[in-house]
Amino acid sequence: MSRPFPSRNFPPQNSNVRVNGKIRAREVRVIGVDLAQLGVFPLNEALAMARSHGVDLVEIAATATPPVCRLVDFGKYRYELSKKDKESKKHQHANKVKEVQLSPQIDSHDFGVKLTHAIDFLCDDMKVKVTLKFRGREMAHQQFGFQTVEKFLKELMPYATQDNQPKLIGRGINVMLTPLPRTKRAKNPNQGPKATEDDLEPDDGEDDDLPVGEDSTVTEKPVEIKRGTPEAGSSQFANNPFSKLDVKADPSSPKS
Repeated sequence: MSRPFPSRNFPPQNSNVRVNGKIRAREVRVIGVDLAQLGVFPLNEALAMARSHGVDLVEIAATATPPVCRLVDFGKYRYELSKKDKESKKHQHANKVKEVQLSPQIDSHDFGVKLTHAIDFLCDDMKVKVTLKFRGREMAHQQFGFQTVEKFLKELMPYATQDNQPKLIGRGINVMLTPLPRTKRAKNPNQGPKATEDDLEPDDGEDDDLPVGEDSTVTEKPVEIKRGTPEAGSSQFANNPFSKLDVKADPSSPKS
């Protein structure tokens, strides 16, 4: 019974790669297990060499004359190809495009915010598309829009290069920016300085101003708060400013 879908155990990866009996060439150039060139052999001898080493005969260059085959385990070969693809994608620069929109009458604060976003995108190896849109009667004063775009591009010169000159397309001005290489690109000013070791050192609670030889530990006695009726001659307030005053009774004042 034929299956309408391929088996899950063997996904159709590298379906264009021919392995073992699927190779149609009469003679092939064989690369050994240790990546050394063994020479040109008939297909039957190459298959026998692969069986003797317990590996597969994988066609790696079908357009060559004769085709180039390698003695390698096919699963290992697929893993190497997938790893190379991931590495190549990791090192690809400017594979994403971010858009920054401006206006002819943009405020200085908004201009700075847009500039900060554009610098962050460029420092992350992303392309930036700068777009300025005209609204209503602003189309009659296109020179202000071009001035805003030129000012914006001048601020981004240490971080990117222009793919083309600013052009008026429809009711807007468009220009594409490509980030400079990291060796030639200025550092991102929006990233704060890293904390030093002194800043990261925890506070151990010791006082550095104490003289040498004295005990730096300070013991404090717990404050006891007594509640009840105050003693005779004392005030009911804890910090009474009149507690130390010697108040003598005036003899001329009538006794109660």
